Amino acid sequence: MKEPAPTYLIRETRPEEVADLFNLVKKLAEYEKLLPDVSASAELFRKNGFGENSYFYSLLIENREESGPRYLGFALYFFTFSTFVGKPTLYLEDLFVLPEYRGKSIGKELLKTLARIAIERDCGRMEWSVLNWNKPAIDFYISLNAKPMDEWTVYRLTASDIKALANQ
Repeated sequence: MKEPAPTYLIRETRPEEVADLFNLVKKLAEYEKLLPDVSASAELFRKNGFGENSYFYSLLIENREESGPRYLGFALYFFTFSTFVGKPTLYLEDLFVLPEYRGKSIGKELLKTLARIAIERDCGRMEWSVLNWNKPAIDFYISLNAKPMDEWTVYRLTASDIKALANQ
């Protein structure tokens, strides 16, 4: 028996959809209880993802049903380089599916799309971070055979810290 066609389409974000992408980013920040930390804007996303120097790529999940929101989620990613593997790494900065659409394999399809992109780009790895409290996401990633990198700790310098270091 043939499976029904998905009611959504995963595709690259178009420049005219930057405001929609940014609205989903704010929904992610709200879910992660980080909305007060958002200082980005749709204009910064336009400049840094669709301008002369694009620092990231993004995928939107477009709803194909007549009802509901137009976009169901997104993925934002970029490429780094592994000195030990000698190949690029697809780094998934954020993946988000609206809560009411979770559990429908949309997130898995989004990760499968990213895996195909990683293969096309000859990546040796795919990597991402997850908040320690986000057990549903952790369980989901483990179900896909992703391995936690418990022996690594992420460090961060903020813009002011970067300036202070540069001026030492």
